Amino acid sequence: MNNTSSQQLQTLDTVLEGLMGRYQERVPDVKAIINAMIAEGLIEKPDDIENDHIAFRTMGVPHLGIQSFEKIFLHYGYQKRDYYYFEGKKLDAYWYSPPQPHYPRIFVSELRVGELSEEAQRIIRSYTDEVTTDPVDSLDLDNGAAVDGFLHQPLWRTPILSDYLTLLKESEYAAWVIYNRYYLNHFTISVHNLPEGYNTVAEFNQFLEKNGFKLNDSGGKIKESPDGGLLQSSTVAEMLEAEFAGGEKHRISGSYVEFAERRVLPEFAHLPTEQIKRQHRRDGFEAGNADKIFESTYTSQTGKQ
Repeated sequence: MNNTSSQQLQTLDTVLEGLMGRYQERVPDVKAIINAMIAEGLIEKPDDIENDHIAFRTMGVPHLGIQSFEKIFLHYGYQKRDYYYFEGKKLDAYWYSPPQPHYPRIFVSELRVGELSEEAQRIIRSYTDEVTTDPVDSLDLDNGAAVDGFLHQPLWRTPILSDYLTLLKESEYAAWVIYNRYYLNHFTISVHNLPEGYNTVAEFNQFLEKNGFKLNDSGGKIKESPDGGLLQSSTVAEMLEAEFAGGEKHRISGSYVEFAERRVLPEFAHLPTEQIKRQHRRDGFEAGNADKIFESTYTSQTGKQ
């Protein structure tokens, strides 16, 4: 697909393994869903899952945000693709295509901090102003362990609970990022290559609910692109007890798991199933779908747990 070196791909493997390992530790639904899939015979082992995409949330402030974060994955051969704007949530986003088809797509969103109230901006900048240079510029991107460490280290101090709650009222996205700092927000199971009976979002949702998983129903449990080519659903993020500055504790939203069905493009509809590859299916993302998926961490959904 491009000229990414084997060394760069090995480093990317290290970075993705680190991300997924810690994500599984923090999101109990991941292991539970994988175990249910194995028990039902959908897969034999976790590596059998096709990871459609992974998503990150960032702050649009100096030295951070998409322009900083993307340098990591562009270095490993990812290519920047379409831009998305989420007016109601005050977000910009891009997706990035991988250097080889077996790697996940990447989706990075950024909060338009300057469009929030003065109070919210003041709170956010009181933390993010601690970052005085672009941290990625001083990172050895060929050192997988260093990049992995960076993606899991706090970039600013632990927030105080009152700041978190103030932000939560205005922007749940802002509150999530101010507490989690840099963190993988979710990964996505591709369902279209699963065995028949489970290889559509509708069927996979039934399997999930049968096993007790709660689904995000904002905009309906199935979010469908206008062209009908991309269908998505997601679990509702679990509420976790978080420790804030000064030892105060409060239950906050964690992360979630997403599911995607990418239908075969009309021009490839004649292909036999066994010949269908990633390039024959609908690519990219859909702002309308993503807008509702974001709400998997919002109180309108987590309050139903």
